[in-house]
Amino acid sequence: MIRLDHVSLRQGALLAVEDVSVTFEPGLVAVAGPNGAGKTTLLRAIAGLHPVASGSITGAGLSERIGFLPQSGEVDRRFPITVREFVGFGAWRRVGPQRRLPEAEYARIAASLTRLGIADLADRPIARLSAGQFQRLMFARLLMQDADIFLLDEPFTAVDSETEDALLDIIATWGDQGRTVIAVLHDQDLIQEAFPNTLLLARRMIAYGPSFDVLSAENRRLIRHAA
Repeated sequence: MIRLDHVSLRQGALLAVEDVSVTFEPGLVAVAGPNGAGKTTLLRAIAGLHPVASGSITGAGLSERIGFLPQSGEVDRRFPITVREFVGFGAWRRVGPQRRLPEAEYARIAASLTRLGIADLADRPIARLSAGQFQRLMFARLLMQDADIFLLDEPFTAVDSETEDALLDIIATWGDQGRTVIAVLHDQDLIQEAFPNTLLLARRMIAYGPSFDVLSAENRRLIRHAA
């Protein structure tokens, strides 16, 4: 369970998120809202990557509990590293960044790559992956982390429908396992289909609850004037 109590966040001198109070129970939650609504800033604050200007966030304080998926454009794909090595970074919390990975971890890497359908790319440099292949790679690294909480920032951007379905299957499995998944999403049809609950944000919290109710025509009208 993650609790935000009157949380406000700043981007420089600007107030990006204002006075948000919400409790996320285990399960799948979408964060929706217009561009500039503070969605990514809120997600990064929960991950401990953005300072809280006021209020408090509890339940997510232990970094080893969190798996964070940034937007794909934030990752420098020019770094000379293979797919296998990139996924291996997900094991660092268990073995430490300076130690050689034990054989058991290599078996986990292989299983993660197989689950994401990219086992045949294990020796390929990450710079040579397509957008969809790279997003599968990011999820393979998340599988290695085996976290209790997954924070996903626009996980389906620039992927094809086959990749989207594969990633949704993994997210659904996490939900069935009682983990907490909070995802920034724009596709309202997808949210209503796959995410039972939604936080609608436009700097302030517009609504939180069952996705069908939160994404009502009235609430969508409100966010056009609130951000």
